[in-house]
Amino acid sequence: MSLLNGAATRISQYGRDAVLSASPVRLLTMLYDRLVLDLTRAETALEAQNWPVAWENLRHADQIVAELASSLRLDAWDGADGLLQLYTYVADLIVYGNIDRDADRVREAISLVEPLRQTWHEAAAALPAASAEVGQGRDRDLGVA
Repeated sequence: MSLLNGAATRISQYGRDAVLSASPVRLLTMLYDRLVLDLTRAETALEAQNWPVAWENLRHADQIVAELASSLRLDAWDGADGLLQLYTYVADLIVYGNIDRDADRVREAISLVEPLRQTWHEAAAALPAASAEVGQGRDRDLGVA
């Protein structure tokens, strides 16, 4: 049992280190990846009527959307207000999906978030490697704080 606990601790530490050393653009793509994962897990849990798992994943997804909204630089580009409105709508879908135990609302949230996730991954891949690694330069051009 101790061997398993040690491995879990190392994996957890690795994940923490990956987040702490990531550039702003990489953090953004990691948040979107986790958001889609949380929503997908919640949808599956809702369909299986596994309310505690659905609640936990939707709660975490809601926290991610709140972080995305709070880190959005509204003065960085003209589309920021629209993205903030989208985040607000997705947050509403998550909350009401959780309250009403409605997998359709969670599915709608996934359908809205997935294209954004893909777009941010494409934008991150288009950055020069040095800029992406250092976390400066063009990260700011993407509206990432």
